[in-house]
Amino acid sequence: MEGIFDLRLLAEKIKGEKGLLIYFSTDSCSVCKVLKPKVSELLLDRFPRMSSLYVDTDKSPVISGQHRVFTIPTILLFFEGKEYLRYSRNISLHQLEEAIDKPYSLVFED
Repeated sequence: MEGIFDLRLLAEKIKGEKGLLIYFSTDSCSVCKVLKPKVSELLLDRFPRMSSLYVDTDKSPVISGQHRVFTIPTILLFFEGKEYLRYSRNISLHQLEEAIDKPYSLVFED
């Protein structure tokens, strides 16, 4: 996952990507450290055309506030520039996979 620290650049990415997952966490969160590689692997294996970004809430509090992220880990899913889903704190990879599957197949159908 690519780290992002600029609010304007993030807004451009959200508008420009068909599918985008944004992962919010901090370096001090042990749960976040375990979950992040699993989410990355899920995207690579099942949803390779979806983009992903990482926001460190300690280093980018403006981005976190703008997107109303007040707890970590938080995952925001965007499809075609619109927020589709938000997961916070207790995140199930199975539920995340199921949530991404249908809109992903609609947006990225060939």
